[in-house]
Amino acid sequence: MYFSDIGIIALMLALGFAVFAIVIAVVGAVREQPQAIISAKRSVLVVSGFLVLASAMLVASFLTHDFGVKYVAEQSSRSMPWYFTSAAFYGGQEGSLLYWALMLGIFSAIFVFTSRRAPAKLVPYVLATLMVVEGFFVMVLVTVSNPFVRLPYPPQDGTGLNPLLMDPGMLVHPPMLLMGYMSFSVPFAFAVAALLSGEVNSDWLRSMRRWMLASWSIQTAGLLLGSWWAYHVLGWGGYWGWDPVENAALLPWLTSTAFLHSTMVQERRGMLKVWNMFLVIASFALSIFGTFEVRSGIISSVHSFAYSNIGVYFFAFLAVIIIFSTALFFFRLPKLKPDQEFDSVVSREGVFLLNNLMLLGITFATLWGTLFPLISATIRKQTMTVGAPFYNSVNGPLFAVLILAMGIGPLLAWRRTSSNALWRNLSVPTILAAACALVLPLLGVTDVLANIGFSVCAFTAMAILYELWRGARVRHAHGEPYWQAVYMLFKRYRQRYGGYVVHLGLVLLAAGVIGSHFFQVQKDVTLKSGQETTIGGYLFVYKGNLQSYGDDQQSVSALMQVWRNGTLVDSIQPGRTMYKNFDNQPASQIAITTLGVTDLYVFLGDWSGPSQATIRIFINPLVPLVWYGGVIMLLGGLLCWWPDGRKRAVYGRQGVKNGRVAITTPEEASKVAVDKGASV
Repeated sequence: MYFSDIGIIALMLALGFAVFAIVIAVVGAVREQPQAIISAKRSVLVVSGFLVLASAMLVASFLTHDFGVKYVAEQSSRSMPWYFTSAAFYGGQEGSLLYWALMLGIFSAIFVFTSRRAPAKLVPYVLATLMVVEGFFVMVLVTVSNPFVRLPYPPQDGTGLNPLLMDPGMLVHPPMLLMGYMSFSVPFAFAVAALLSGEVNSDWLRSMRRWMLASWSIQTAGLLLGSWWAYHVLGWGGYWGWDPVENAALLPWLTSTAFLHSTMVQERRGMLKVWNMFLVIASFALSIFGTFEVRSGIISSVHSFAYSNIGVYFFAFLAVIIIFSTALFFFRLPKLKPDQEFDSVVSREGVFLLNNLMLLGITFATLWGTLFPLISATIRKQTMTVGAPFYNSVNGPLFAVLILAMGIGPLLAWRRTSSNALWRNLSVPTILAAACALVLPLLGVTDVLANIGFSVCAFTAMAILYELWRGARVRHAHGEPYWQAVYMLFKRYRQRYGGYVVHLGLVLLAAGVIGSHFFQVQKDVTLKSGQETTIGGYLFVYKGNLQSYGDDQQSVSALMQVWRNGTLVDSIQPGRTMYKNFDNQPASQIAITTLGVTDLYVFLGDWSGPSQATIRIFINPLVPLVWYGGVIMLLGGLLCWWPDGRKRAVYGRQGVKNGRVAITTPEEASKVAVDKGASV
């Protein structure tokens, strides 16, 4: 028996147990039978176990070079290192779908083990929803996209992985991004469970907040790694090209970011219930849309697979999700009425709403730009492309307002902010931002839009640091040293100050985007041995080409030196590698030298013999800030996700206990105190 035989049997058994889990979970919920719910939980664990087994069998097929498996023969070869051979598991359509299903199985198992923290009425519906999604993916794997299909005549060697995937980025970016797409299934399952059970108060939000934070963090890591990979592999000098598949990955990140802000308004004021439910459903629908877009091949992209009939199944599944969720949403709409109304636009909740509107505006513009070529081809019978200028001109101003709102929001009070408090809180960051706008032209930043962008970033960064300083000053006044005061702020209020860290990271990332967008310098030049070229104050000297040959590949590198002010900065070797089975897809080795916050980016465009090469050189200011900012955002997300650790008094949800109002979180305690007119 082959590993592939065990794999397909495991998939069939997983599908059967997923269907059983759906039925028994619904029966347990409707009839209120605890034993049925326990059985559903065990079935979910069995599904997860079989998916782990199926995935292990596929990896084993790769590592043993079982080219009788069609997928293994298409995605690997004997010459590939073991780590790329293992990564080929998710390198194609079938394997990536199995990885998606595997991760959902693991996340579902984690939910089973932590389900005691969720409201009991929601648990069976969450299980059923997760298994519906899981069942769809496993059904597709068993029927139309089976990774274990065998060939009648196995080849002696496989085709090998696409050269663009033969990179360390392959080991981290695809699994992270696929996991990000998948992870939105759990918040969606909570939303569906709340709607089905009618338990649409804030309990479901509190139960799934950390799940959404995990999804947001994973998707953030996936986007950051994808940008880094594109930057050092594709050779066009940038990290984000508004490619349709890049856009699809950004969409659920935008809606989940909006949700994480507006959920605070619902927990604090009982408002935006409809909005939050919509954002959770939209995040999952957009994650399925992204999966559909890549695998259908209907939209041209450097990241997408070839055209496949599997797109029909994903489109049908997406349609079912939207129709079912919308119907359920409107059915429960009367229960989603807000507990309170907005008191003033000049308030923290008002800025949160503005923040959400900007994020939804960016989402809509990005989605429209992504779908427009398809709509144009369908209606007008001609394909029209939407390029980076459209996204930059539309989304650029929206992002600027968004970053500005990030700085204003924390400095405003809930309900309403007086004019005196408004000036007192905003005066310091406003003055510093104005000073920045005046100084930048003296430093050479003469572009008005760039000046505005940097000034907005300065305002928000100063506002966040000012808020942190105010909190530390209060604790210092009570006897704590400043370092301890800052530590205690982060320890006791992780969600709040972790959010500030995320915002600071985004500001840093935005500064990197502004600098690289407005001040990038490019030069294409053909050089012969000994010739040199100058760009941006750097001297590049070309020494010749170095060629090497392997069993299935040929490589060429241009030997160059980088000088500045008479000093040797670096010796670089930008190059290209051609593989025998992929003559038209050479892999590039980009030479990137980071000097402070500037990247020297050198790409080998073409060559002729050992002594001539066409070189493309970019000077990319502030690009390192993109990576530093992204890492800081992830650290902030981890701070927000990390358990608080404080003991909380938990009272019964109904009525009072020992004469006290039922309170379960510090946020609710603050809300009750504010409603009673106390000073918090």
